[in-house]
Amino acid sequence: MLLHDTALIYGRYLRQSLRSRLALLFGLLMPLLYLLFFGPLLTGLPLGGRGSSWQLLVPGLLLQLGLFGASFAGFSVIVEKGQGVLERMRVTPVSRLALLLGRVLRDATVFVLQAVLLVLAAVTMGLRAPLAGVLIGFGFVGLLTVSLGSLSCAVAMRVDTPQSFGPLVNALTLPSMLLSGLMLPMTLAPGWLDVLSHFMPLRYLVDALRDAYVGSYGTDHMLYGALVAVGFALLAVTVGTRVFRTAGA
Repeated sequence: MLLHDTALIYGRYLRQSLRSRLALLFGLLMPLLYLLFFGPLLTGLPLGGRGSSWQLLVPGLLLQLGLFGASFAGFSVIVEKGQGVLERMRVTPVSRLALLLGRVLRDATVFVLQAVLLVLAAVTMGLRAPLAGVLIGFGFVGLLTVSLGSLSCAVAMRVDTPQSFGPLVNALTLPSMLLSGLMLPMTLAPGWLDVLSHFMPLRYLVDALRDAYVGSYGTDHMLYGALVAVGFALLAVTVGTRVFRTAGA
């Protein structure tokens, strides 16, 4: 029943996304701009990590794609609340978990497809990474999207207007980007900033993905990154499902 319901919701939202090809391309625009205009500046610089500058930058851009895309997924929930669509769906027998999973799995599919395009663009600019590491990267993007998409939808269920939702999400995503080392490794930061960054879950995913891109799969970074990614996803889906079940009740 859960799988059937999730597939129905997933298919509905995926068809909507595929009809909006322009939105898919614009979602990829910011990471591509970083790749084209920021990446060449790092070539040849001593960045304090293994591998090339592309092997440091591209994993951060992949996670940035998931961070900003999934964090704003709740906007669609606010729109559907205003139109009464969500309430009509919630009075059906469809599982509340399916209502959430269908949405966030659609988001994960979209962002993984965008991640594939980003990696292909990076390869043309000089990225060289093992195939296994690239595939692991797509998995991390999917898990991050599920996590942040679930929390974004939960927040959107509790606020009434985009004007309330947008600043709140910005206040959370910007520190996450700056303190996780998405653009540059935190080993370049002062000691106090490096310590502070360890309180950001995204930092562990960034470190793990950079190890994967140089072919190191048995490291502590990979272990901690996988544990944080899976644990964060389970926690976020649990919270999101509870909010979908109780909001407005």
